[in-house]
Amino acid sequence: MELNSKKLERTSRIVHYSISTILALFLILLSNRIIDDLDTAATRPETAHFEDHTKLADLNNKISEINIDIENLSAKKSTIEHTIAAARENYTNEKQSFDNWVQTRKTLGSPDKDQEVIKRAKKLDEFYKVEEDWRAQLNVRQLEIDAKLKQQEEIQNLIFQETQAAEKEYYKELKKYDLKVFLIRLLFVGPILVLGIFFFVRFRRHKYSPLFFGFTLFSLYAFFFGLVPYLPSYGGYVRYAVGVILSIGIGYYAIKTIRQFIEQKQAELKVSTEERAKNVQTDIAEKALENHFCPSCGKDFLIKKWEFPFKNVDNDSYKLVTDFCRHCGLVLFSNCSACGNKNFAHLPFCSSCGAKTTGSKLAGK
Repeated sequence: MELNSKKLERTSRIVHYSISTILALFLILLSNRIIDDLDTAATRPETAHFEDHTKLADLNNKISEINIDIENLSAKKSTIEHTIAAARENYTNEKQSFDNWVQTRKTLGSPDKDQEVIKRAKKLDEFYKVEEDWRAQLNVRQLEIDAKLKQQEEIQNLIFQETQAAEKEYYKELKKYDLKVFLIRLLFVGPILVLGIFFFVRFRRHKYSPLFFGFTLFSLYAFFFGLVPYLPSYGGYVRYAVGVILSIGIGYYAIKTIRQFIEQKQAELKVSTEERAKNVQTDIAEKALENHFCPSCGKDFLIKKWEFPFKNVDNDSYKLVTDFCRHCGLVLFSNCSACGNKNFAHLPFCSSCGAKTTGSKLAGK
C-alpha cells in the first residue's frame, strides 16, 4: 500500500507538471500569433510617404535627359576618334612616302626637284592640319561631356539631399510607430502577467492549481521572452524595471512567508504535546515516518548507536529511536491498545492488527 501511495504521488506530480507545461505551451503559441497580428493596429510608415515625388520626378527626368545627351556626345566623340585615327594613318603614310622621296632625291642630287619638295611638304602639312582640326573638335566634345557629367552630379546631390530629408522624417515616424506598437503589445501582455502572478499567489494550493500554474508560466514567458523581438531600444528598460519590481515583491513575499512559518513553528512548540499531537495530519505523518523526522519540530528522530549508553545497546531496532522527540517532547511511537505492537503514533491504524490508533496520538499513551 505504501509503495502504491508513493507511485500515485509521483504519477500525480508528473501529470500536474505535464498539464501545466502543455497548457503554457499552447497559450504561448496562441499569444505569439496574436502579438504578430497586433502590427495591423497601426500603419507602418515608409520612406516613400515622406518624399516630394514631384520634385524627385523632375530631377530624375533631368538626369534622363542628361544621360541621353552624354550618350549622343559620346557617340560623336567616338566618331571623331575614329576619324582622327584615320587622319593619323594618312599622315603617317604620307610622311613615310615623303621621307622616302627625300632620301631618293639626296641620292640622285637633282636640284630641279626643289619645287617638288615644297609641294610635298605642304601636302604633308595639310594632312597634319586635318588631324589637328579633328583633335580640336574632340576636345570640344570632351568639354561638353564633362559639363554634362558635372550637371548630372549636381542633380544627383539634389536627389540625395531630398532622400536624406525623407529618411530623417521616416525614422522619426518609425520611432513613434515602434512606441505605439510596443505599448499596444504591452497593454496586451501586461494584464496577462498581473493575472498570472495573481493566480500563483491566490490559487497555488487550489485543487486545479496545475491549470493556474500553467497560466503563470505562460504569463512569465509572454512578458520576459515573448516581447523581446518587439522591444524598441528603450523597451528593455520596461522589461528590466518590471523584473526588478517582481524580484523585490517575490523576495519580500518569500522572506515574510518564511519568517511567519518560523514564528508559527516556534509558537506551536510552546503548545502542549497533547495539543500538537492532535493537529498532526496523516499525510505529514507519512512523510515524517518515511524521512524519520518529527512531524512537529522537523528534527531527525533517529538515534545513532553511539548515542546510547553501552549497557542499553541490543539488537532491538526500536532502540534506535525513542518514544518521544528529544527536541520538542512530542510522542512519536506508542503501543497499540489492541495488540500491544509499537506503531508510529500519528498514523491511523496499527501495522500489526489493523486496529484504529487515533487515540494513541495523545502523548503519554
